[in-house]
Amino acid sequence: MQAREQLIRLKRHTGIEHWNVLCRWAFCRSLAEETVPPASKIPADSNVEMSWKVFGGRHSELYMALLKERCLRDGLGIDDETLAMQFRLHLHRGIAYLANDRDMRDIASMLALAS
Repeated sequence: MQAREQLIRLKRHTGIEHWNVLCRWAFCRSLAEETVPPASKIPADSNVEMSWKVFGGRHSELYMALLKERCLRDGLGIDDETLAMQFRLHLHRGIAYLANDRDMRDIASMLALAS
């Protein structure tokens, strides 16, 4: 299932209307995972595209700091190309994690992840 379809399903289950909000949850879900996201799982024809400003909103600097910290922790550089690739990897892995979580039935399920 492609990321776009997964986001549509998550939107339906959670009632969260805006993809950027779901993507923020997905990004953070992936960052919480101990392992580095595998490069081989980047969708070749992703329909999930948005600007960094739309993704991060008024907290874009915080999300960038989280991404940079994670890259450094994983032994990666923090140049623009690496950051862009790692963001995409974490975003798509997080979307897949949320979409494949059988307990993800509503907004309460999303909130339970934060606790």
